[in-house]
Amino acid sequence: MTAIEDLVPRVAAKAKAASTDLPPTAGAEEVAEAETVLGFALPPLLASLYREVANGGYGPDYQLLPLVGPGRTALSEYRSERSASAEGETPYWPAGVLPILDWGCAMYAAVDCLSETATVLLFEPNAMTDDGAAAWFVDAGSLAEWLETWLAGTGWYREDADEYEDVAEPTPWEMAASRIAE
Repeated sequence: MTAIEDLVPRVAAKAKAASTDLPPTAGAEEVAEAETVLGFALPPLLASLYREVANGGYGPDYQLLPLVGPGRTALSEYRSERSASAEGETPYWPAGVLPILDWGCAMYAAVDCLSETATVLLFEPNAMTDDGAAAWFVDAGSLAEWLETWLAGTGWYREDADEYEDVAEPTPWEMAASRIAE
């Protein structure tokens, strides 16, 4: 069994245990259409979550955004942030970085869909000065690691996280400036 084949059922079990009202899954056609609109493929694990668990509505604290559908979605937020970044004086949103969770206060968890590991990033606009790269932090080296942290209940975002010494804090994303400039 591959890591994805093992992880997706565990995520589904936790999602179903935490919510009796999960949205339906996104169909393979909806995922493919979203990838066409985005201009890049979703990492296999992320695509599997949307196709096999639910179209958002589960996960850490504020829960994953739906990929597609009415209202706010990962697709609409990506397009909105890319547009605002391109139109503003300080570019800040790199291509291929899909927001998957809104932490509130304009902060996002986002997946770098162009990285081999599907790095999970934290966008924290309050850290941004005249350099959009200053707003980006690595939350987890991979989407699988990020999900394992959620499953284990050990994420930095937990209210009691400061009580534990082993909770990893996000670190600056060293590739941010080069990726924003692409």
